[in-house]
Amino acid sequence: MTKPNEREEIRTESAPAPVGPYSQAIRAGELVFASGQIPLDPITGKKVEGEIEDETRQVLANLRAVLEAADSGMDRVVKATVYLTDLSLFPRVNAVYAEVFDADPAPARVTIGVASLPLDAQVEIDAIALLSPTST
Repeated sequence: MTKPNEREEIRTESAPAPVGPYSQAIRAGELVFASGQIPLDPITGKKVEGEIEDETRQVLANLRAVLEAADSGMDRVVKATVYLTDLSLFPRVNAVYAEVFDADPAPARVTIGVASLPLDAQVEIDAIALLSPTST
């Protein structure tokens, strides 16, 4: 576990590798700050094609992999930010999101409409999560 004033980089091959000067996640104290994930297949490095539901499922799978590598999980998320290039897709993204974040209480969340995302993705999600109780 990291000490209160230390940061630890989290890396996993189960999620897409960073394509710039950022980390998949940073563990700091008892929190994990996961970078935004877009719908990239971690094996091929290519964007998942299909409907917005397909993109959202891949984004959430990538986010899950990063959080698990950090000794956290989707059930430990306290805050998520969803970025959408088309806010009319929000109900469809929200339906998939609700399948994954079905805990009560659900995480706090912000949804932001953006002009574009890397590789023409339609959705990106980042998160802040607590470490698993066994790691603290």
